[in-house]
Amino acid sequence: MFGLFKKDPIKKLEKEYKQLLVKARDVQRSGDIVAYSAVVAESEEVLRKIEGLRANKK
Repeated sequence: MFGLFKKDPIKKLEKEYKQLLVKARDVQRSGDIVAYSAVVAESEEVLRKIEGLRANKK
């Protein structure tokens, strides 16, 4: 019953991941490859967290 109002951490991380991908695209289009690499690395870390949560959920 109390789990009804609990937020899903995977959905939160997926939203953050999508936002980072959009940010990475915009940074790449501006021509700053170093910043693009940093944002992509950050998004990959979030993706690893998502995959870890999904593996633990099964």
